Order: sequence, then structure tokens, then C-alpha cells
Amino acid sequence: MASPLYRKIAQQIKQEIEAGNWKEGEAIPTEKHLSEKYDASRVTIRQAVKTLVEEGLLKRIQGSGTYVSEKKIEHNIYELESFTEEMRRLNKQPVNNVMNFQMIDPPMHVKSKLQLGEEEKVFYVRRQRLVDDIPYVLEDTYLPVRLFPDLSFKVMSGSKYDYIEKEQGKKIKESFQEVIPILPDSDIAGALGVQETTPILKIQHYSVFQDDTIFEYSENYFKSDEYKFTLRAKRPN
Repeated sequence: MASPLYRKIAQQIKQEIEAGNWKEGEAIPTEKHLSEKYDASRVTIRQAVKTLVEEGLLKRIQGSGTYVSEKKIEHNIYELESFTEEMRRLNKQPVNNVMNFQMIDPPMHVKSKLQLGEEEKVFYVRRQRLVDDIPYVLEDTYLPVRLFPDLSFKVMSGSKYDYIEKEQGKKIKESFQEVIPILPDSDIAGALGVQETTPILKIQHYSVFQDDTIFEYSENYFKSDEYKFTLRAKRPN
């Protein structure tokens, strides 16, 4: 049985993308232009585009149009790599927009994760992590004031791990992570530029120094259309 016309057109559009004629992040031609190019009705073109949106090759941005999707960033959860380091490795220039910076009494779950004393305070920092003005990650970080008394807004506008390892001279050993799919609340959705009905990935993690001191607890929210998470599993010997 012959494929429907919209599928043939979708395949031709896919070939245009693979050939690099339609660049990542660029808006696709109008329905009128595509209708003339492929000698098909706008309804057929609409169905072809819808098929490619569902496959992830195209993406619709409400109030703006339809664009060629950029390749998802592959995040290996077995590698302890900061967002800044990850973006630099991909030759991208990250920007940290510090949305909140304050010293607080930590919530009970944070106090428990960081193994803090009764009166200990933490720095709470919310950062929007952007590349090319596009938000990729929203990060809520809690750092004990006892360990980082000179932490500042300026420091957190840069690389947290650069500050810890290069300026403080401390060696990071490892982190322990938990990945949870969630629907974002209105604040998180707004910071990531997604709808509240869009599933995202939340990673809760705490990190330790070489002497096993827990020095941070973070909750990171990743856009599922920008990231994919990989892990490598090996058979036991």
C-alpha cells in the first residue's frame, strides 16, 4: 500500500533537515510556501509538519511558529560534570541568571541531606541556566554557610565548581543523584519557558568532598526537550 501523501512530504522535509538545508533552531517555511513547493494542500502540509513535531524533528513555540529542533544535550548521569563544564565541552557559552540569593534556615529535608546542626544556616540560591538566551535548567542549591562563609551573588553568577575547586582549593569526590519525572509548578514552568502541562525532569542530588563531607544539596529541573539522560550499565563480573 502506498504511503499517504503527508508521509511522503514529511520524509522529504526530513531529508532537507538531514542535508542541512534547514538549520537547527531556524523557523521552517510558511504553510503557503510548503504547499507550493510540494504541490499539496495546506491540510496535507499541516499533517506532515505535525508528524515531524511528534517525532521531535520540529518543535512548535506558542505564539512564534515552528522551528527545526536542536539536538538534545546528552547528559551522562555517571559523570560528575557541572552545567558550565558541560556547556564548555560542547563549545557553548553558558550564562547563570541568579534569581534568588539569600541566607536562610534550611527546610527539614535540606537539613537532613546536609547533616546540619540545629542552628546552622545555608545559602539558598536559585539559578536559571541559559545558553543563547534560552533557559535549559533551573537550579535550587543549598550550601552550608559554615563551609562557604564568603559565598556571594557574584560567585554564583559564575561556575560554582570553579569557585569550590579553584578558589577554595577543595576537592570534590562524588555526588548521589535521584531522577524524577514531574510536572512543573508555575514558577518553575515560567523560569524554563514551558507550560505547566509539559513534563520535565527533576534531579535531586547531594555532593561530597574527598573526606566525605556533604557540601551541597541541589534540586535541578531540566527541560525534557533540550536534554536526554544516558547511563551505561555493565554486567557484573
